[in-house]
Amino acid sequence: MSPLVITMNWLFHLGRYWIFIKELIIKPEKFSIYWKQFLRELDNFGYGSLGIVALTSVFMGAVITIQTVYNLVNPLVPLSAVGIVARDSIILEFSPTMMSLVLAGKIGSSIASEIGTMRVTEQIDALEIMGINSSAYLVLPKILAAICIFPFVVVISMFLGIFGGWIAGVAAGVISSADYISGIQDGFVPFNIIFALIKTTTFAYIITTVSAYQGYYTEGGALEVGKSSTNAVVYSSILILIFDYVLTQLILT
Repeated sequence: MSPLVITMNWLFHLGRYWIFIKELIIKPEKFSIYWKQFLRELDNFGYGSLGIVALTSVFMGAVITIQTVYNLVNPLVPLSAVGIVARDSIILEFSPTMMSLVLAGKIGSSIASEIGTMRVTEQIDALEIMGINSSAYLVLPKILAAICIFPFVVVISMFLGIFGGWIAGVAAGVISSADYISGIQDGFVPFNIIFALIKTTTFAYIITTVSAYQGYYTEGGALEVGKSSTNAVVYSSILILIFDYVLTQLILT
């Protein structure tokens, strides 16, 4: 494909995406219609994701701690610095960004395949015939649920990551419990958590809207549903990395 065709294709999808988002906002249904769906998505995005989030966070914290210890070859650097590095790395980057990438794979693909299946089986057409704004009915509860629950999931990830680092460091004998705890308490900046939650909320919006867009405009059959699911994960992950840099540049510099 020529660069011109790629550019036009990209602009087409960008324009259609914003039209899709506009339809969610300007033509919403009554909130009472969304409530049951909203609660179901809260459970799916929150409780349903805790297992993989907990496992990933604990081992992520363990790896960060052990690698930090073995990279501190200078005897003038106190071991408490390991706790500082682990804490800040987990809070600022690994929990909000890495967990969002994990959730993009789990939740993003689920959203795209669910809505894509409804599209190819003409269930969305049936909703529109009944006079229901199908995009708002199917997507808006997912967006609101993700924005509400993702920050709680990431806070749990932060705690488990730091806890996993402590367990691994002490169990491996590379750092004492006192040094690690002293490090995670030293020079703590509360705004780092706020910054992480800002990123998490942005990533939650990206995952749900991009995945829903891919599923909503699926055309064809089962094979195209699979492609939409793959595209949802790929594009969500790319946008998460881009906006991770943009938000870091805007807020921390």
